[in-house]
Amino acid sequence: MRIKIASVGEPVLRDAARPLRQEEIGSERIRELIEYMRETLADAPGVGLAAPQIGEPLQLAIVEDKAEYQAKLTAVELKEQERHPVPFHVLINPEIELLSPPEVSFFEGCLSLPGFMAMVPRARTVRVRALNESGAPIEIEAEGWYARILQHELDHLKGTLYIDRMWSRSFSSVENYSRHWKSKSTTEQRQHCRPAP
Repeated sequence: MRIKIASVGEPVLRDAARPLRQEEIGSERIRELIEYMRETLADAPGVGLAAPQIGEPLQLAIVEDKAEYQAKLTAVELKEQERHPVPFHVLINPEIELLSPPEVSFFEGCLSLPGFMAMVPRARTVRVRALNESGAPIEIEAEGWYARILQHELDHLKGTLYIDRMWSRSFSSVENYSRHWKSKSTTEQRQHCRPAP
């Protein structure tokens, strides 16, 4: 069953999500919700999905960056983005710590803003402490694209979208990104789209 993804303008995307209570974690409702989210993420397709994006104001997110999603990237792009496959996992009541300044900018999209992209500065390395779907504590130290995914998804749990952090000069339709920006180096993209001093 595919769940409809909330699009920008829906109030649930702008409110802070509430933590899951201990008795909710592992419940049938939350197990079903996670499975529905996983199906929706695969169908989209995307690399992460937060519960508010499907209308549930809960501190719950899922992440999975499949190797097949990276197949169209060049070796240079993969290295520059520090991107590698990330297996499916669940984050409940997560807390994130930036281990480096938000100085690395790449184009990002969002399932809640379909058809658009923008350059977003993010920290290269982060630490996340959360609970998994069984309620067991987990700690993740991530870098590169994985760190970017985590920052993007956990922003959703605070009511923050990438457009709140983006370089506004870079905001583009996916069509125009493919036509004008995709073939340019990241250095060229950053030089052209960097905010004016």
